[in-house]
Amino acid sequence: MINYRRHRRAIEKLYEDKCTISRMVDILKPSGEKRKSLQPVYEDKPCKLSQKALASNGQTEAANNIAYETKLFIAPELEISQGDAIEVTRCGRVLKFIAGEPFVYGSHQEISLQRKDKA
Repeated sequence: MINYRRHRRAIEKLYEDKCTISRMVDILKPSGEKRKSLQPVYEDKPCKLSQKALASNGQTEAANNIAYETKLFIAPELEISQGDAIEVTRCGRVLKFIAGEPFVYGSHQEISLQRKDKA
């Protein structure tokens, strides 16, 4: 049997990044009208960003699109949904991603991320 507590402590020693997770929520305006707004649900959570594959060059005359596969390792108790906006602070840089479907383990969860930016 796996000792998830010990396994989790070992994994979390590798967490050197921080992230803020936001999602679209309904906001009620004073007029009674509902509108959607991107709101943070978790802020400054320790995590680990890992690149799954090297970036491909998406250079066109109009833009240089950034495209590569990235994986986020984070605590398993956080409820992250596919489509959440995730900003990861890594080495002083803020990188923006969209979350794929999380895969939860007893010690951590892994989330496939899609970069949301242009170079």
